[in-house]
Amino acid sequence: QVELMESGGGLAQPGGSLRLSCVASGSIVSIRTMAWYRQAPGKQRELVANIVSSGGTNYADSVKGRFTISRDRYTVHLQMNSLKPEDTAVYYCNMETPANPFSRAMSYWGTGTLVTVSS
Repeated sequence: QVELMESGGGLAQPGGSLRLSCVASGSIVSIRTMAWYRQAPGKQRELVANIVSSGGTNYADSVKGRFTISRDRYTVHLQMNSLKPEDTAVYYCNMETPANPFSRAMSYWGTGTLVTVSS
């Protein structure tokens, strides 16, 4: 079993910063990508940023220059700076693993952490 545990959400003022962390645990052979998604009330879940096994990163246009994703083995972080009210959402950690002799390719999700940006 693989579990993803997020932490670091909370309340921030506009212009402030928060740092989200997600730790993956369990039977992990290799990781293809780790990512952060978010879902605001009444909206679809959207990709915020991801980081692939080679270290390459991708960001949603709305967060470029403000958010930074990083990874340290089984932990992925999302440093969020210059926060805006529109960043308010539940943020979900995602991990994708490639197929291997013991398992098909899988996608795992955390339970989410709420980020609220308000004055």
